[in-house]
Amino acid sequence: MTTILVTGGTGTLGRLVVERLRAGGHEVRALSRHSEPYAVDLRAGGAALDAAVAGVDTIVHCATAQKGDEQAAQNLIRAARGAGVRHLVYVSIVGVDEVPFPYYRSKLAVERLVEGSGIGWTVLRATQFHDLLIMMFQGLSKLPVMFLPAGVRDQPVEVAEVADRLVELAAAAPAGRVEDMGGPEERPLAAFARAYLKASGRRRAVVNVPLWGAAYRGFRSGGHLAPRRAVGKGSFEEHLKRRFGGGHVPSGSGRSGV
Repeated sequence: MTTILVTGGTGTLGRLVVERLRAGGHEVRALSRHSEPYAVDLRAGGAALDAAVAGVDTIVHCATAQKGDEQAAQNLIRAARGAGVRHLVYVSIVGVDEVPFPYYRSKLAVERLVEGSGIGWTVLRATQFHDLLIMMFQGLSKLPVMFLPAGVRDQPVEVAEVADRLVELAAAAPAGRVEDMGGPEERPLAAFARAYLKASGRRRAVVNVPLWGAAYRGFRSGGHLAPRRAVGKGSFEEHLKRRFGGGHVPSGSGRSGV
């Protein structure tokens, strides 16, 4: 079994990757900014990062932030090359080359750093996690009316399934850019919002608002979707039931109106 370092090892995705790798018999180092013994700020790098990477065969790079991802990747790649790491696995997002959203642009830049690292690499793009939609809806539902971008559809995927796929890729040889991973169904964002409101017991009017800008056009055109790679099994309704409990939440149709 190999020694594997997981960046963002205490995050939503990273902790599941760590658990699954350890269950598979691998020696795993979970790196995060505040969790010992591998407490490292990737954006700063330095001796602590070098020590965390020393003796590692494979890195699964799950760490991400709203700012600083490119610097973090540069530091990680520099340390990985110095330590002789043979395989760097990176999880990215479907549509980073289609939607000119600042965070997506940063993820695409990190992809290019990984590809040019000189290390054997694998990049998996996944659609957004169910948890992200819930977090967004929780924020938007603080108002009496939930305002959503008009004409936008989504295709969320279960984070545990992405973790399973990353573990599979980490245990294999470097594979380059692998096939995207999308959730089981694509629906209007408003349909997911209404399912969330019902499951959480909130009453809010849902209003679709036209926006503007290149990023909005990219989302509206479906650049962040992977309809041909709807390989995920867990539905948004199933995730809501686990999160909020209660009875059955009926699923909306794949082409329900906004």
